[in-house]
Amino acid sequence: MKTAVIAIGDELLLGQVIDTNSGAIARMIDPAGWSLEWVKVIHDDAEAITSAVDEAFRAADVVLTTGGLGPTKDDITKLTLCRYFGGELRHDETVLDNIKEVFAKRGIQLNPLTEAQALVPTSCRVIQNRVGTAPIMWFERTDGKVLVSMPGVPFETLQMFQSEVFPQLLKKYHSDTHISHRCVIVEGLTESKVAMQLDEWEEALPDFVHLAYLPKPGIIRLRLDGHNTDRALLESTLDRLHAQLCNRFADHLLADSDMTPEESLLQRLRAKGLTVATAESCTGGNIAHRITAIAGCSDCYFGSVVSYDNSVKTNLLNVDPAAIETHGAVSEEVASQMAEGVRKAIGTDCAIATSGIAGPSGATPGKPVGTVCIAIATPERTVAATYHFPGTRDRVIDRASTTALTLLAMALR
Repeated sequence: MKTAVIAIGDELLLGQVIDTNSGAIARMIDPAGWSLEWVKVIHDDAEAITSAVDEAFRAADVVLTTGGLGPTKDDITKLTLCRYFGGELRHDETVLDNIKEVFAKRGIQLNPLTEAQALVPTSCRVIQNRVGTAPIMWFERTDGKVLVSMPGVPFETLQMFQSEVFPQLLKKYHSDTHISHRCVIVEGLTESKVAMQLDEWEEALPDFVHLAYLPKPGIIRLRLDGHNTDRALLESTLDRLHAQLCNRFADHLLADSDMTPEESLLQRLRAKGLTVATAESCTGGNIAHRITAIAGCSDCYFGSVVSYDNSVKTNLLNVDPAAIETHGAVSEEVASQMAEGVRKAIGTDCAIATSGIAGPSGATPGKPVGTVCIAIATPERTVAATYHFPGTRDRVIDRASTTALTLLAMALR
């Protein structure tokens, strides 16, 4: 099913807020075989909204709008859509009850501006927004095409789209075609090298299966997408092809399903009954953040020391000052001692340590910006390596974090 998204808001075009809703919606609808064909960001302007809706309906069967539904005068989406689809704005008591309930949960006093959000077009069907005050409005044309107007707040939009809006869209546009997916995550190879290894294999894929290359810095996600009316044939074919991919990249297989490096690491730690701690300098706690963002990680992740200053490395992690003096803080020797130190200090089986120059300043002769030393410690050994990551400070930190997590995960295969 072809889908279009219109993101409405002056703040989006001014760069004050970034449109994250479109990408999140695309990721949610893709597994169901739906495609996001068209995205446009526009001002809070009646003419712009009307023109964009016309254009979106020419490109897609389902149009989703986000934003422009707040209580202030510059949010005019509701009135504009009422004029576009016909009808009039009328007070909806069920919407007001929902707003009162949301405000009561938040302990906020209802004011007249917010109460006015209970005005909705008679030409729409309301889907109650259980996590916000702006009602979600479903408009349907005589030709069967649908526009759903949603708030712009990402938390509200995505939670309500996943729980209410998309299930109703799937019910309306029911298909007898079965859709299924398989994923493998490969590390340590370039996209071009992977593609070269899969050239003939990919050419031989059945016509109802497609292979997608989805690279991120440090890893490549290979996804098999299948569509067929015969579910048994689809599933057996994907199982066979998935097993072939896993075998082809056995030495570089980070995960045989769709998961992040940190999820893969936690899975392998649990399988072996091991625990881990982190010692971070240049990554500043980002590795710890990525791990602790996963619910339930406390069964194998114990904690972290952000040893940004050398005094923390020596006092808390027991790094030898002579090692820093001789080799520098950004060195494999120091990273190794950091990993061993945090493992002993926190009492875990394994550890990860990073020390580097994220930039934009801090480079020294022989150690340019982007130089990062990463060490991993397991019950058997401690190893370290030096990497050179290009890009901005944020990119260096992200790439170093991914590499560190991947190194330990691969060591625990």
